[in-house]
Amino acid sequence: MAVITVFNQKGGVGKTTTCLNVTAALEILQQHPTTLDLDPQAHLTLSSGIKGIPPDKGMAAFFKYKTPLDSLLRETPRGWQIIPATLELSKIDALFGSDAKAATLLKQGIRNELTLTGAPILIDCCPTLGVLTLNALLATDRVLIPVSADFLSLQSVHNLDSALDVLEKKLQRSFERRIVITRFDSRRKLSYDIYERLKERYGELLCNTRIGENVSLATSPMHGMDVFSFAPHSPGAEDYLALTKELLDSGFFSAAS
Repeated sequence: MAVITVFNQKGGVGKTTTCLNVTAALEILQQHPTTLDLDPQAHLTLSSGIKGIPPDKGMAAFFKYKTPLDSLLRETPRGWQIIPATLELSKIDALFGSDAKAATLLKQGIRNELTLTGAPILIDCCPTLGVLTLNALLATDRVLIPVSADFLSLQSVHNLDSALDVLEKKLQRSFERRIVITRFDSRRKLSYDIYERLKERYGELLCNTRIGENVSLATSPMHGMDVFSFAPHSPGAEDYLALTKELLDSGFFSAAS
């Protein structure tokens, strides 16, 4: 089993879109992933077709009441399992912000309560470095960083990379990471410039697959669907399937050694 955190401190870069559609592609490829929604906005939950979660259920129940993770799993319409989020998660920072041990809760929960089947676990984080994100990073084996093809996102990935380097020294562990460029517009020279700058700085850490700007990727969450359910023959579906195969072939979803 590999635990993958999808994270960027900048909003609007396709973080949840990437987590949703990589998960869906893994299910199509018979990898049977599980997702954890650690964002109080619950966009991954809603985009996966899950609604009507009581406020104190889902991930909030794990942190507030120590409810076992495996009892919070729900099956999505597409077949993978998710532990959903609710707005109640927004209170976790206030509840645990002064407790240093709180950052390891999720790591312990995954180890003790989720079956070690070898299937990957993907975590969608909120775009802030608080208690929830620290839980995800301490539990994770690898970090997938979506970066949209614009100048401000380019700056954000540099800042995030530096922040992960600092955390590595503080926590005395490494974060294997991959960067994927999203919202790539082939009609714009800027998109190619951003990709080349990322390639020059990060080399093999940058995925070869680029996620193009596509209306189906923006529209499918409105219907509680991943892009493969909503528009299976769209360029967005083709891109995310190619990305997932690239990551699989590189061993990104394999159990950590």
